[in-house]
Amino acid sequence: MSSPLPPLVEPAAELTRDEVARYSRHLIIPDLGLDGQKRLKNARVLVIGAGGLGSPTLLYLAAAGVGTIGIVEFDVVDESNLQRQIIHGQSDIGRSKAESARDSILEVNPLVNVVLHEVRLEPDNAVEIFGDYDLILDGTDNFATRYLVNDAAVLAGKPYVWGSIYRFEGQVSVFWEDAPDGLGLNYRDLYPEPPPPGMVPSCAEGGVLGILCASIASVMGTEAIKLLTGIGEPLLGRLMVYDALDMTYRTIKIRKDPSTPKITELIDYEEFCGVVSDAAAEAAAESTITPRELAELLDSGKPLALIDVREPVEWDINHIEGAQLIPKGAFESGEALSKLTVDRTPVFYCKTGVRSAEVLAIVKNAGFSDALHVQGGIVAWGKQLEPDMVMY
Repeated sequence: MSSPLPPLVEPAAELTRDEVARYSRHLIIPDLGLDGQKRLKNARVLVIGAGGLGSPTLLYLAAAGVGTIGIVEFDVVDESNLQRQIIHGQSDIGRSKAESARDSILEVNPLVNVVLHEVRLEPDNAVEIFGDYDLILDGTDNFATRYLVNDAAVLAGKPYVWGSIYRFEGQVSVFWEDAPDGLGLNYRDLYPEPPPPGMVPSCAEGGVLGILCASIASVMGTEAIKLLTGIGEPLLGRLMVYDALDMTYRTIKIRKDPSTPKITELIDYEEFCGVVSDAAAEAAAESTITPRELAELLDSGKPLALIDVREPVEWDINHIEGAQLIPKGAFESGEALSKLTVDRTPVFYCKTGVRSAEVLAIVKNAGFSDALHVQGGIVAWGKQLEPDMVMY
């Protein structure tokens, strides 16, 4: 075991009588004690996203006595958030997530100073925002923002705790390019390139077990406290992988990759990560119809094959009348192509239009040049044409 890293934060001058009472269970842990609690009081931590991972992390860091907590969040609370984003409640639906999170934090610990950054994190503001904090926690759910956070943390010289979740699995690590003793490494040493577009579904497309967020966020919060106070061995140079169904935690060694290019500037991360593959974007360019155009086609009596490329569990929640279910995987394996006929124009839809664009590319490549896909998927169809449709 290597020795702990030096604490990130100097201790505050003192704790008040009220603080001693509030944090007494910390103060009697020999490794943490009065000194560690004073460091937490002096600490400035930025949490990116008040969502699935941000919610429990924010509540526990506030309860632990982190003196200043910043929140980067520009979204509003949606009903589908409440299954896992426990910092928000029923009465917060439609409210700013940042404000909702602040109110919950102050209810847990009124001694915390909460700073709201109600902006989208962008290449032109990230380094400046990070500059005011000792430590960053990244709980975002997309690759573009993860690479932005990583690169901005490198340029700002800040360590950060990273976590990600999907269905029943989660991962956590600590990245810090400027770490002492030659231990420095960053997210690009683990993931040099984003996965090909369409390969890794988002939580909105693939789902996440709500309580998984608590498991991963608690590890992230623990790593933050260790780094701030200089106790224990952080996950720097290790990736922790958690599987909730098998109930296993394992850690994998990460080493600095000498071929990782030095980060000197921020780039266009949306372009770097590409939401859909080039083939899908090209296929969709001339062959995308709106939900209204689909409705007109269905009414016109033109021979169509309306095909839902989502998963059976999604089909069970909702689907467009007259459609047939053939999941995307069946097109990727090639077995679904035999179900298409030349006398009916294939029209594909999914939840939001990402998967259907990928299927469109496969089908056009197989010679169905007249195939179409529906922009915005069933979410757009419901909003525009069937407002009473159950939506997920």
